[in-house]
Amino acid sequence: MLKLSKLTDYAVVALVRLGQKDEVTTSPVLSRSTGIPEPTVAKVLKILATQGIVTSQRGARGGYRLARPLEEISIAAVIQAIDGPISLTTCVDGGDCDARSTCGLGGQWDMVNAAIRNALSAITLADMKNHTVIDRLDGLRPPSMPGGPAATA
Repeated sequence: MLKLSKLTDYAVVALVRLGQKDEVTTSPVLSRSTGIPEPTVAKVLKILATQGIVTSQRGARGGYRLARPLEEISIAAVIQAIDGPISLTTCVDGGDCDARSTCGLGGQWDMVNAAIRNALSAITLADMKNHTVIDRLDGLRPPSMPGGPAATA
């Protein structure tokens, strides 16, 4: 099953909410406005700060803010910041694989992985906030996906 971690899901929610605020915001305030437990928000923000997605400000009026606008932060960047590289299998992008010589699929997963990575890179946090993900993916949508062109036989 291909599934994002809860931490990545929380990161997207926290970042979208952070993008709706003009001022520096603390993790307790963000926790209250998102319903995500404060220790989790603090953990996510700390990771995102080390990856340059948010900036932190210390002191009495400290907190966090986006390092750049929601329109410039892709879902792929958030996933990579929280979970590491987007990689469907261990052999993607030249990774080690015990069955490389016998499986016969060498390089095929790279193309699948690249397609997924490209789709996730095309979607921004602004798309998530504005519910425009389907518009962003219009050119990538297969015929069987809702809203796509009807499949012909």
